[in-house]
Amino acid sequence: MAKNIIKVNELYDLTKTIALDLLSSKEYPWEALAEIKDFILKLGPTLDTEEFDNPSEGVWIAKDAKVFPSAYIGSPCIIDHGAEVRHCAFIRGSAIVGKNSVVGNSTELKNVILFDNVQVPHYNYVGDSVLGYKSHMGAGSITSNVKSDKTLVVVKSSEEEIPTGLKKFGAMLGDFVEVGCNSVLNPGTVIGPHSNVYPTSCVRGVIPENSIFKDKNNIVEKI
Repeated sequence: MAKNIIKVNELYDLTKTIALDLLSSKEYPWEALAEIKDFILKLGPTLDTEEFDNPSEGVWIAKDAKVFPSAYIGSPCIIDHGAEVRHCAFIRGSAIVGKNSVVGNSTELKNVILFDNVQVPHYNYVGDSVLGYKSHMGAGSITSNVKSDKTLVVVKSSEEEIPTGLKKFGAMLGDFVEVGCNSVLNPGTVIGPHSNVYPTSCVRGVIPENSIFKDKNNIVEKI
């Protein structure tokens, strides 16, 4: 039976991110959200200047990354080796873009960790979130990071409810998660590794690993 997993060491292979030192000190991944900015500002100056450019204050971009001229890169930010930031991408700041990741046209990032090989390639909004290794968000899929009533986010699974103390919390995607086009991941969503979300879904709560989310009443284990 597919298992609800929400802890850092269950969701992620921490060897697949430059943010290993930040996440490895946490039990739950959302505990890192408040520290992303400071972590980048501490790590950035230690990066090898032979491998990373520092084009503006608080911004470090690997020399072999591809950043299109029309992309906006706010501070602080680290863009790791081989990443591609396409036309009109909007990186507002406090963002780590992992190795070989793709940030697509009109995609907006804010206070996020993208592990290596993540794809957010078309019209995505990703805020206050952590996306695991080789996770992918289909065109138009977004994270909703603030509840409509502005109350603090609680992570809810079939087994427990965990208060986070956070007003802003998007989604935690485990490794190899696939999110279908035009889906909305509501505040406090956690999706276990190797799970798939059907297109146009409205997702909330904890989705077990190795699952297929068809709708809130139809979540099946992969065979």
